Amino acid sequence: MTRCGTPVRPAGTPAAERGRRGLLDLMRFDGRVVLVTGGSGNLGSATCRAFASLGATVVSASRDLDRGTALAASIRSAGGHGHAIQLDQGDPASIDTAVEHVRREHGGIDVLVNNAISMHPGHVERYPVEDWEASMRVDSTGWFRVTQQCLTDMLARGTGSIVSVASVLGQVSADARLYPRGLDQFRPHYFFVKAGVVGFTRFLAATYGDRGVRANCVSPGGIEQDPPRADADGWRDRTPMRRLGRAEEMAAAIVFLASDAASYITGHDLVVDGGYTAW
Repeated sequence: MTRCGTPVRPAGTPAAERGRRGLLDLMRFDGRVVLVTGGSGNLGSATCRAFASLGATVVSASRDLDRGTALAASIRSAGGHGHAIQLDQGDPASIDTAVEHVRREHGGIDVLVNNAISMHPGHVERYPVEDWEASMRVDSTGWFRVTQQCLTDMLARGTGSIVSVASVLGQVSADARLYPRGLDQFRPHYFFVKAGVVGFTRFLAATYGDRGVRANCVSPGGIEQDPPRADADGWRDRTPMRRLGRAEEMAAAIVFLASDAASYITGHDLVVDGGYTAW
């Protein structure tokens, strides 16, 4: 079987074959299709580039199609297989259209990276219920719908990998002293959602592990941004490694969990935070 002119190697290679392959080869994604939601942002674009560098056909899905298209073009110019589609994760019709497009154009999804997140900051006591509900449409209901669609395909093939982006703020609360603009910049739904991502990931792993589908998540700490984030100094002081993480470091963790190198890992939350949660 081929996909996009490239021979397809089934995701989740049998153990006997893995034993004959070297570690670096276990990290390859040749012939596999990876869908990254929120693919044009800071972490999303680093993740798309990382998968493409390892041979994957990468589809960046985001609301900003122009940015996604530019990212896909840069991946192709570097010799990779990059594509972009528009996805509004708060719109069920947009989700269905996007997933069906990937099925039609690329033959299905071998790896799903759940990375999209909404942005509605504010104080809990003054947080409009409309903002909460809008956030849930993206970060909860939309996240579930994308996962459900891709999971259905993976179960039909008997193989697949789902990696979701959680956060250390799903494990510990925010330290308000790190945020110079105060609590107004917090997103109350974020803490609720990120803790839920970890719990639901474990549920998926326990439910579908014997059907060839692995589910894991990555919990990043503070990540460098451009322009620099206002709370960067606070994160550095609060983190044992005394620096923020780079998007590429988070992407490496995502790629590892999706790869055959992690073929016996499921239901795991990989914390990548420079030691932030160690004390």
